[in-house]
Amino acid sequence: MVSGALEVAAATPDPELPLLTIGELGILRDVHETADGVVVTITPTYSGCPALREITADLTGRLTAAGYSRVELRTRLAPPWSSDWITAGGRAKLQAAGIAPPGPAPTGPIRLTLGPRPPVACPRCGSSDTVASAAFGATACKALHRCRTCDEPFEAVKAI
Repeated sequence: MVSGALEVAAATPDPELPLLTIGELGILRDVHETADGVVVTITPTYSGCPALREITADLTGRLTAAGYSRVELRTRLAPPWSSDWITAGGRAKLQAAGIAPPGPAPTGPIRLTLGPRPPVACPRCGSSDTVASAAFGATACKALHRCRTCDEPFEAVKAI
């Protein structure tokens, strides 16, 4: 084997946020080496995540290339993924790329009333004088914002 299965799997880039690995994103839940291969368990960021097929194909290819002849991929939906699972290193990479990392995920019962969301700090200048301009960015897990201080647009990963 070229490298351990955990290291290979954790280094797989996320197709929607390629600056992050699935390890940094927190969707890699378990890697278990067996006598004849490896079993990898992942939790998608949400149940309808369109990137799941690409992630599983990439994981299979990388692990096969690393010498694992049998790769079994499992999806675990419970507990559901939380943006709190993004590592500190992953959050720093988002910030450095001009993408606002998510704040703490909501806990407990979520109120079903609409109201203003808390401001998202601008990843460029740090100002919290920002406004949401679109509920969705390039992917469903991001939203578009604009900073009123530096007037720059930016994406923000949603806290879920």
